[in-house]
Amino acid sequence: MTSYQRIQQELYENQYCWLITGVAGFIGSNILETLLKLNQRVIGLDNFSTGYQHNLDQVKEIVGNDTWKNLRFIEGDICEINDCRIACEDVDFVLHQAALGSVPRSINDPILTNENNISGFLKILMASREVSVKRFVYAASSSTYGDQPDLPKIESVIGQPLSPYAVTKYVNELYADVFARCYGTESIGLRYFNVFGPRQDPNGAYAAVIPQWIAALIRNDTLKINGDGETSRDFCFVDNVVQANLLAALVRRHQSVNQVYNIALNERTSLNQLYAMMRSLLIDKFPDLRSHQPQYSAFRKGDIRHSQADISKAKDLLGYEPTHFINEGLTCAMDWYVANLS
Repeated sequence: MTSYQRIQQELYENQYCWLITGVAGFIGSNILETLLKLNQRVIGLDNFSTGYQHNLDQVKEIVGNDTWKNLRFIEGDICEINDCRIACEDVDFVLHQAALGSVPRSINDPILTNENNISGFLKILMASREVSVKRFVYAASSSTYGDQPDLPKIESVIGQPLSPYAVTKYVNELYADVFARCYGTESIGLRYFNVFGPRQDPNGAYAAVIPQWIAALIRNDTLKINGDGETSRDFCFVDNVVQANLLAALVRRHQSVNQVYNIALNERTSLNQLYAMMRSLLIDKFPDLRSHQPQYSAFRKGDIRHSQADISKAKDLLGYEPTHFINEGLTCAMDWYVANLS
């Protein structure tokens, strides 16, 4: 039995109360779905700035009305301390996913990014500390590595940040560490690497590359690749991220707590390879894609050239074992993408 299977068994046998911030977002709604299926009580907090009611509606349809009653949804804002305090009442574990993502958006509006990702983080962390939650697990980011060139990325070696977004996510780690030292809080940061999967928004100027590209391919629209296409990323299916959050919340080894971990695959996929994979998975349903070719444009400001995670620390201290690699993740997600993005 794997560590994750043991955690799932524990949750089947014990009901806890969880707070998910950003519950109507892509990652938050996937965590919600898993926890409800495991018969857990969930408090969900979201202000719908980047999350959507339809994500919650899809989860409700999947789990059914009876299970859905285990969710108490609060429409509120992590930037409002009273909303954070109300949401944290009687909570055992906090899974903090709410943030204003996107490197380009942070470059365009660093003040708004700072308010959400630093002030909001501090307020939900403070509210968690006030009620003595068992564990505070938060979404960190691979952007923290900045201009550090070595591959694969190791948690203890970072460079200079390349965007305001990267600054905010690094400050989250600093605050979590300081709260552990000053107040004895238990926290774990998960540095996500390019997460993808069902319910990821394909629309808007700051949409992630995979849903944006799949939407373009389904519609046989122009698909733009920034740079020469040889930029590479460690793409991570969302089920792996859900696993990491539950492992981080329930791990009992003292040395595993108050740490940050890479959550990825320890693989690199270039943008050109990614395009070819997605086109291949869609071409039977959309024959017009046989003649589709991408358009190349300028490199995007603030982007790093290559990214790949060393995940040995997460394996050793959390028991993390990815269940989906990129081909498996894309295959699992494609039916959802086709049904929802057509």
